[in-house]
Amino acid sequence: QVRLVESGGGLVQAGGSLRLTCAASGRTFSTYRAWFRQSPGKEREFVAAITMSRGDTYYDDSVKGRFIISRDGGNVINLQINSLKPEVTAIYNCAASTADGRIWIAYEYDHWGRGTQVTVSS
Repeated sequence: QVRLVESGGGLVQAGGSLRLTCAASGRTFSTYRAWFRQSPGKEREFVAAITMSRGDTYYDDSVKGRFIISRDGGNVINLQINSLKPEVTAIYNCAASTADGRIWIAYEYDHWGRGTQVTVSS
């Protein structure tokens, strides 16, 4: 089985930066790795994705220019968050997909981490 574990979340002042990390273990083959987020009262939303073959990246329009997704080999995925704003406060989950599906749709992903909390104070 595949296990994904997120880390790096915390409480950060607005305007600061944060780096989230997703470490994978077990059977780690996947087509895409991605970050999703969910805040209270809202649906889970797509943040960013990266292909494991070439490292091509994809971002939701709401985070372009401020979020950077990257990979370190086949085991670690990072999400650099710059210019933090209160609206990015959410639980961030790492996900992995073994299929060539719609990368912005949560149900296309086969494995999920348990999440890491990001809280931005004003």
